[in-house]
Formats: sequence, C-alpha cells, structure tokens
Amino acid sequence: MAKKILIVDDEPAIVKGLSFSLKQDGYEIDAAYDGEEAIEKFNSNPYDLIILDVMLPKLNGLGVLQRIRERSRVPVIMLTAKGEDMDKILGLDYGADDYITKPFNILELKARIKALFRRLSSSGSKEEVINFKNMEINLANRSVLIDGKDVNLTAKEFDLLQLFATNPGKVYSRENLLEIVWKYDYLGDLRTVDVHIRRLREKIEKNPSQPEFIFTKWGVGYYFADK
Repeated sequence: MAKKILIVDDEPAIVKGLSFSLKQDGYEIDAAYDGEEAIEKFNSNPYDLIILDVMLPKLNGLGVLQRIRERSRVPVIMLTAKGEDMDKILGLDYGADDYITKPFNILELKARIKALFRRLSSSGSKEEVINFKNMEINLANRSVLIDGKDVNLTAKEFDLLQLFATNPGKVYSRENLLEIVWKYDYLGDLRTVDVHIRRLREKIEKNPSQPEFIFTKWGVGYYFADK
C-alpha cells in the first residue's frame, strides 16, 4: 500500500514540483496551501508523513505542528527559511522530526523521507521491551514510560533513545548519529544532533544537567548509561 504524504506550502510551484517528484517514487500525495486547510485535511485523513512549511497564511507551520502533536506522532519534516530558530522547531513545544532549509535539493529530501520510513518499518517489527531504572522502552509500539507515565517523543527522539538503550556504554559521535539515525549524508549543521539530544534529555531526565540515562563524553560524543 502506497505511503500517503501531506504537503503543506503556500507556494503552488513548490507543491507542484514536490508532488510530481514524490508521485514518481510511488507515494500518494495530498496538498494544503494554508495552515487551516492543513488542519482540516489532517483531521479528515490518515497520513504517513507531513511535509510542513513554517511560513503559512492563516495559521503558521509551528501552530499547525502543535495542533498535530496534540493528537498524533506522525513524522513531520519542516521546510524552513534560512536562519529560522531550529531550537524552537525541533524543540519540546513543537516536536518536528527533521527539517530542510529552502531552497532545497529534492533528492536530499527524498533520501530523508526514505530513510525515515525505513527506520519506522524496521523498528516496528521488533518485539522487545527495555527496562532500565524507572524507564520502560517498548520497541514494538515505540512508546516510553517513566515511572509508569507516557513520555511523548518525536520519531527522531525515539530513534536516538532506541540506539543508545540497545547499545549501553557505546559512545557515538555526532557524525555517527547522523549516519546511523538520519541515514543520509548530512550536509548541514551538526547542531541538529545537539538539539535533539538536549530535548530528549529534557523529556526523560529528572535533571538534564545531571543525567541518569544519556551522558556526554566531552570532545567525543554521547552514550547511554552502561547497565
């Protein structure tokens, strides 16, 4: 069954170009041209992925993303203008899974989409629960409980946590994490890794400055507590 993608952008030329290119890869495409239309379509249809521009009329992309996250963990890739505040876009208040800066290379975007679907498919087939201290990670349904309470992670945050928790004590550099978790040659700012790690810590650590789960090896990278 074809994956269904919602493209949200107020520039018809971008929507037309993306739709044509992604349809060639076998995806089913739907489109919205402002924030209110995006919410209407999201509420009426199931989507496997949403490509969402930040700058939209009626309701901007971050407002749309907040509304989506109230109901769903569907993966969201943001289209951003150069210089956007990525801490906000990737952060706790919004929860985007990835972003790409305009103007972008369609081949890079398509590679990210394929990598995201591969990760979700492979992780969903596992039946394993990892318990460590007060945390329970269910790899089958991609859920996390801390002290029995659900922790709402984005797809990328869960991918990072899964990698760390299944390889305790192993140190990963930012370059390693981009290669393994993002699964494409990332030509942009390595800061996206630091942003994701910080936001993940804020969700799972009682005190992010004194972590129990994800540690920093200064000058090298990050690792999960060794059981």
